[in-house]
Amino acid sequence: MKVSELARKAGVTAETVRHYTREGLLDPQRDPHNGYHLFDHTDLERLQFIQRARTLGFSIAEIHQILEHADQGDSPCPLVRDLMAERLPQIRARIRELEELAARMEQALSAWSEMPDGTPDGHSLCRLIESFPEPLSGDAETRSEVSS
Repeated sequence: MKVSELARKAGVTAETVRHYTREGLLDPQRDPHNGYHLFDHTDLERLQFIQRARTLGFSIAEIHQILEHADQGDSPCPLVRDLMAERLPQIRARIRELEELAARMEQALSAWSEMPDGTPDGHSLCRLIESFPEPLSGDAETRSEVSS
């Protein structure tokens, strides 16, 4: 099957199939007559696996590692468990940071609701932001990391 057919069967875009092929996650055959990529049922199963792994938050590089283990006949399950165990605390920390950011944003919107708009005057750029309390030294680093 061609790219578009594989994409349709997997419920993804053709560009997704091309991207995974460029990344080396899919390795289709080439049609000797026209050079088109030709995919088979194994590629469909592999693509569906990739989509499931992406849904669980695995990166392209991590999926590549998982597939390499499987392609060599080794169980990738220990690697999958280790990657997930490492990632989960990072995700929970990121959620906490985002919840703190949302609380600061709500606090700012509430404080700003009664403030008039201002124009830059050489001493002030935006009174709304300048009126917000300065962060503690450790908070400034967290805020810049959250916004990037």
